[in-house]
Amino acid sequence: MTKHFTLSDFDFTLPEELIAQHPAAQRSASRLLDGREDLTVDRRFTELPGLLQPGDLLVFNDTKVVKARLFGQKASGGKLELLIERVLSPHADEGHEVAAHMKVSKKPLPGAVMQMDGGFTATLLGRWPEESGPLYRFRLSSDPYALMARHGHVPLPPYITHTDSADDEQRYQTVFAKNPGAVAAPTAALHFDEAVLAELEARGVQRASVTLHVGAGTFQPVKAENIADHTMHFERFEVPLATREAIAACKARGGRVVAVGTTTVRALESHAKFGPECNDTNIFITPGFEFAVVDLLLTNFHLPKSTLMMLVSAFSGYEHIMALYRHAIAGRYRFFSYGDAMLLARKTPLAGA
Repeated sequence: MTKHFTLSDFDFTLPEELIAQHPAAQRSASRLLDGREDLTVDRRFTELPGLLQPGDLLVFNDTKVVKARLFGQKASGGKLELLIERVLSPHADEGHEVAAHMKVSKKPLPGAVMQMDGGFTATLLGRWPEESGPLYRFRLSSDPYALMARHGHVPLPPYITHTDSADDEQRYQTVFAKNPGAVAAPTAALHFDEAVLAELEARGVQRASVTLHVGAGTFQPVKAENIADHTMHFERFEVPLATREAIAACKARGGRVVAVGTTTVRALESHAKFGPECNDTNIFITPGFEFAVVDLLLTNFHLPKSTLMMLVSAFSGYEHIMALYRHAIAGRYRFFSYGDAMLLARKTPLAGA
């Protein structure tokens, strides 16, 4: 009989000192918990190439984090913080509109003009994506990407307590980031450096990429005890034709598709489930989900009671994941975005296999 999971099933106690506040000195210097089998093995991330086989396919998320946190003030002088979740109209003839989270003591009314740090303005147009939507629609006074690059701050996760620095600007970004649009990094990919990538290539492990622009919703806690009542946030994604062809070739030769990060899993499994016409996904992967593409998953350690805890439990089995987390806490692994990684194997056969 299939277990009925509740939110409390995905809770665990994490000592605060295990929440990594800064990255490892070198990207690939982090630890790697090898959880592919029941027997857990403590490794270093530099061992990853030796754990993969010639003909395997690593799929990365090539999204680029933008400096999406902007500060300013209302006409009354009250402080204001915007976190731009999505650029809606990046071109000059389209109005420079964005959808953003707004942190302010008293919400201004539509039509209000905010004076932002850096000398530009943000005009509130209303809620987004509908009148009662969770985000706010703003019109900026010039190109959103240029303004963020010049005046924005790195949108570090809420559990990282320091103000963003030049080091964060470099390290909270993957070495292959290409397509701007994310407000959170695909953190499992932060461990890769040029040396590890070169070793993987020399071993015959192939590479492909998807783009999924990670939204701030990835940090929002699940509040419904009945997880079926949770409403997932939407994220834009693309699985290019070249990647689809690389996956088909990998499967044909008996190779394994290795997803680097839960964002890559979401993109690949959304494409498989909903088809190429889907480019905005709110897929909610919980135990019982039938995977269609991914064989191995490289991922960081996730927040208690999070949708990502549910995803990895769906992938590798709930009891196995909880045992891995107990091992990681006892072994003083570093958690969350700047923390260590683990390698997981899919527990159940692929759908249709």
